[in-house]
Amino acid sequence: MAVNGTVAPGFEGVRTAFGENFTARGERGAALVVYRDGRRIIDLYAGTRDVDGGRAWQPDTAQILRSGTKGIAAAALLLLHQRGELDLDAPVGSYWPDFKAHGKEDALVRHVLAHRAGVPALDRPLTPAEAADQDLAAAAVAAQAPAWSPGTDHGYHAQTYSWLTAELVRRTTGRSIGEYVAEQIAAPVGADVWIGLPDGEAHRVGRVGPVEPPATGGLRSRPKRAIVEAYENPDSLTSRAFGTIAPAADENDPAYRAAQLPGSNGIGTAEGLARFYASLIGEVEGGVRIFTPETVQLARTEASSGPDRVLISPSRFGLGYMLHGVASPLLSPNSFGHPGRGGALGFADPESGLAFGYVTNGMQKGVTADPRAQALVKSVREALNAG
Repeated sequence: MAVNGTVAPGFEGVRTAFGENFTARGERGAALVVYRDGRRIIDLYAGTRDVDGGRAWQPDTAQILRSGTKGIAAAALLLLHQRGELDLDAPVGSYWPDFKAHGKEDALVRHVLAHRAGVPALDRPLTPAEAADQDLAAAAVAAQAPAWSPGTDHGYHAQTYSWLTAELVRRTTGRSIGEYVAEQIAAPVGADVWIGLPDGEAHRVGRVGPVEPPATGGLRSRPKRAIVEAYENPDSLTSRAFGTIAPAADENDPAYRAAQLPGSNGIGTAEGLARFYASLIGEVEGGVRIFTPETVQLARTEASSGPDRVLISPSRFGLGYMLHGVASPLLSPNSFGHPGRGGALGFADPESGLAFGYVTNGMQKGVTADPRAQALVKSVREALNAG
């Protein structure tokens, strides 16, 4: 497999690991970009644009980020807080009165970002068309009785995170979250990331699909029986949370890509994802800095930890971001970011000044800690330690 692109001196091992993803870990098409102190130091791509096709991956190829979108959505809420327009300690119902139903009066904005709001699933799943209707979907979330008293526990809001964050942005600004991200984050930073894909960018997006890694090619250990059972049981909170949109949407459908689902369907390039995270922790070449140091601290200060009522395994969250741990091993304990189920990963590491963006068209089964992404993180860490 020919690996295209460049790496800075000392990071040659990352190129090797990237190539090994294709020969040993089932990769079909992917890209990796890493920034350090606002400058790009790694820019690699290889394979095919489409998981089931033969067209070559191009430098501007974009892919669906799945839950990697959650980090971008979180930035919208934290930026509003930074600007004094959204109070993290205010009840969600103070912005969205209908949300108070069924004992959710005490759910705070920070609980939404920390997966503590108590509404990871809906009693009735939404169809893909209903999920794309923000009015209808937000009303369903507002009417949902909580699975636990908000703020008292945490569980990954796999799909409902979309309508929770989007509605808070809409109630605060009068704009959709896709519009807000485009105007206030992506454009100033110069990052090719979208929540709601514009028609003019559709030609850049590759087809995604499931891939099976070789039996000996992964870094992942066998999941615990309790985790397997939670995903196999259709009545479990785990299955209901991930099945909140049913039947599952076709991620290659133009209508789905154009929808604004900030928990699951953002689209971006590896360059755009890395550049976005670089802008959270410092100025980027040709762009701006988005977060103040105080907001960075909010993003990476632990707000939830321990057994996750949806993921079952332990998870750690700051406000809107996964933190380094079992569910999402990142570069260091100081890193914050978000994986996408089955592939994508973006994060920032303030101490090293590093920002990482990886996208792929081959979706493997795991929810977090994808073996391809982890091989790349490991190679970056080794290069830093050797430098």
